[in-house]
Amino acid sequence: MQTCVFSVVVEPNKEGWRAFYPSWEHIGASTWGQTRENALKNIQEVLEMILDEFEQEGKPLSETRSQQ
Repeated sequence: MQTCVFSVVVEPNKEGWRAFYPSWEHIGASTWGQTRENALKNIQEVLEMILDEFEQEGKPLSETRSQQ
């Protein structure tokens, strides 16, 4: 099992708190929660789903880099 560390952004918005991983936002690494803690829990789940999907499809993580 590999461990990954992500620096996510968490900021307040109208609905509560928004959490996202900027480098992967274009592939869906963005979520929200009513509390900061809930938003952090949700973004962790989103990132885990993205990592699982890439592992299942045999795609390297480098394919998730944002096209700039």
